[in-house]
Amino acid sequence: MRFNSSIISKQPFEVIQLKDEQTGTAVEIYAMGALLNSFKVPVKDGYQNVIDGFDNAEAALQEITYGFKSAKLSPFVCRMANGQFTINGHTYTVGKFYLGNHAIHGLVYDAIFEVVNLHANDYGCTVGLRYQYKGDDKGYPFPFELLINWKLQANQTVTVTTSVVHHGSSPIPYSDGWHPYFTLGTGIDECTLQFSSNKQVEFDERLLPTGVMLDDNRFENGMLLKDVNLDNCFVLNSEQPAHCVLKNHLLELHITPDKAYPYLQVYIPPHRKSMAIENLSSAPDAFNNDMGLLLLQPDRYYIFSTTYSVKAL
Repeated sequence: MRFNSSIISKQPFEVIQLKDEQTGTAVEIYAMGALLNSFKVPVKDGYQNVIDGFDNAEAALQEITYGFKSAKLSPFVCRMANGQFTINGHTYTVGKFYLGNHAIHGLVYDAIFEVVNLHANDYGCTVGLRYQYKGDDKGYPFPFELLINWKLQANQTVTVTTSVVHHGSSPIPYSDGWHPYFTLGTGIDECTLQFSSNKQVEFDERLLPTGVMLDDNRFENGMLLKDVNLDNCFVLNSEQPAHCVLKNHLLELHITPDKAYPYLQVYIPPHRKSMAIENLSSAPDAFNNDMGLLLLQPDRYYIFSTTYSVKAL
């Protein structure tokens, strides 16, 4: 059988490997946060891991809030102003991680997901993971269930699909996203970035949206990232395929979200060895500005999907 799906470690949480035995392409998924920790693809002189992940599972437990590498963003994405929002006349204050004065990157980035299925055949392999959020953060007392499926197929292609559902009596506010950092084997200054957007979400000094949209088409035809600083959110052009390409002389990474992810957040950290390319269902602070905020109806499944594919040049 060409593809294989297996649990390769169980401590301190389960680590799952998805592998294409024909090419050696291998994906490593952590049950913590259901995050993508490694995506190794064949290159001329061996293999390149295109994910800037953790050294091991123990490091992930200790270091997840330092950069939130590959973190699942749920039930809110990026920053929430002062960790507060108001719905139905009641104001809630999130109790989890803050960066400065603002809650950041949701509540489930360090949750331990349950592995509910592994499957493999000659056409691909998958792992399904599930987490029941019980509403135990006082700032978000709304239980919901996350189902996340990772799938590896031919041509170094990985697809992640998130399904979320709740069984409460009334709608609950929600945003979804991912926070992976990508590296193509060189510094980011040697890469070009292209995606279909001509609108940037203006941020204030707190990196929170002002409500203003700025014209910005720098990346529509591709732009070299040398000396470019980014910590910005863009609205993807709904009239064109939502396609993002990060490329250097070695590799070409294609990121294709579905329409459930109309926002793209990009961030280049100071070390400039990798960059975060984040598919989001809403803008940052959506619980307060309503930019893409969802109100999940009871007993209805909401689905979000992104595909990553890598080609050696």
